[in-house]
Amino acid sequence: MQITDEKFFNKRREFLKLGAMASLTAINAKANELGLVQQDEKEIFQNIISLEANNDTGRKITSYENASSYVNFYEFSTNKTAAANQAKDLNTDEWMVSVDGECERPMNLNINDLLKFKLQKRVYRFRCVEAWGMVVPWVGFELRELIKLAQPTSDAKFIKFTTLFDPNKFPDQKSRFSNIPYPYVEGLRIDEAMHPLTLIALGMYDKPLGGANGAPLRLVVPWKYGFKSIKSIAKIEFVKEEPKTTWEQLAPNEYGFYANVNPNVDHPRWSQANERVLGSFKREKTLMFNGYDEVASLYDGMDLEKFF
Repeated sequence: MQITDEKFFNKRREFLKLGAMASLTAINAKANELGLVQQDEKEIFQNIISLEANNDTGRKITSYENASSYVNFYEFSTNKTAAANQAKDLNTDEWMVSVDGECERPMNLNINDLLKFKLQKRVYRFRCVEAWGMVVPWVGFELRELIKLAQPTSDAKFIKFTTLFDPNKFPDQKSRFSNIPYPYVEGLRIDEAMHPLTLIALGMYDKPLGGANGAPLRLVVPWKYGFKSIKSIAKIEFVKEEPKTTWEQLAPNEYGFYANVNPNVDHPRWSQANERVLGSFKREKTLMFNGYDEVASLYDGMDLEKFF
């Protein structure tokens, strides 16, 4: 078992400066029952799975420089490089995430609380709807562990995720030229969210997430196009109805709710049959579900050209 890089361990102290939150005694007691809380904070990162042992993507890991500088984060800018540069100054002090809706245990969590989950290192393919791809080593925990903690009711059929709305932090949210209906919203079916591949990422490349990559926490759903992996989450809600996502509102004929990687369904303006590997001029054949065939059973009986 590989111990986390010392740089990442030291960086976590930046997380621990966050403001105090309401008592979570009952929540942490339940987390203990589930084996999620590490009592000794020095042990928080000791169970991270080896990076090398989990890189079964068939591709070389993308450089940190490429993965952190070529990003879509429209809240800062529609220009990838400009967004990455502006996002470096994102202040995540006192960041809180609310978890509520159709659940028995609504809660408010800060980063210190999220770090109590059992962290793992996961090397995943990442496929953008713009037909480029990369391979990223994330650090985070399975979303289903948070779902277990919140105890959704039988009415909860979907999970709605919302990015922070703060025009002082995100310049495009106050721009009169923007046509994006902020805050950014995404969603999953409960069974998709419960799949063990679905991750809440707190870090990447043995470092806490930077602003450009969705600090302090983001969703990672590796079999879907990247716009589903919402950044800088501030709210998680269990809901009865399928949430209307941001890109569905903007262009419903181009971006559906499911956004599963499907090489047989072209974007109206370009082919999805292959992708450019970030950091090179090489193109690779696009794989169904981005190569994660184990999720196929989630969509048995569905027409994936209709439910795109």
